[in-house]
Amino acid sequence: MPKAWNLLVSSLLNLPGVGPKMAERMALHLLRHDPDSDDLLQRLEEARRKLRRCSQCGDFVESDAPVPTCPLCRDTDREDSLLCVVEEIGDLQAMERSRAFRGRYHVLGGVLSALDGVGPEELRIHELLQRIRSGKITEVILATNPTAEGETTAAYLADLLKPLGVQTTRLAYGLSSGSAIQYADEFTLARALEGRRPLS
Repeated sequence: MPKAWNLLVSSLLNLPGVGPKMAERMALHLLRHDPDSDDLLQRLEEARRKLRRCSQCGDFVESDAPVPTCPLCRDTDREDSLLCVVEEIGDLQAMERSRAFRGRYHVLGGVLSALDGVGPEELRIHELLQRIRSGKITEVILATNPTAEGETTAAYLADLLKPLGVQTTRLAYGLSSGSAIQYADEFTLARALEGRRPLS
């Protein structure tokens, strides 16, 4: 196969949940000269150009401000004392769809994983500690996924937070082990939030 084809398929294989056959199907679709493929490439370029990370929670925001802040962080009706820590933006959006949480969010940007070379420096842990040291937060809900990496990350964060004097809780297991928050339905997430438990 041509080098350009192999490079395209290899790039698509880096996407989460994409195997070799799926990568080839996606590559074929993208290379067809139809409006859908052109539109997708244009939207991707536009998103890369316009979307930035919220300076507080880490969610995406479309803003030209030097320090961008998303609508959730600007919402004055939310509870400043509650902070929900999630792995990725998809998890934040799933929690919002549940309508069970009215506090603030913090997106880590992943989980600790020695196999993937992801240590504390690669995650937004420093920013999390800064937010907690501001003094407004009284409870931190660790809403990482119930996977080995998610549990490891939650335990690591719980140890870091213990000396800071905030209550640290974990989502209850309305979420099944090995599942991802962003794919859970709103009722499961609501039950998990209601049944959260202290870690320290």
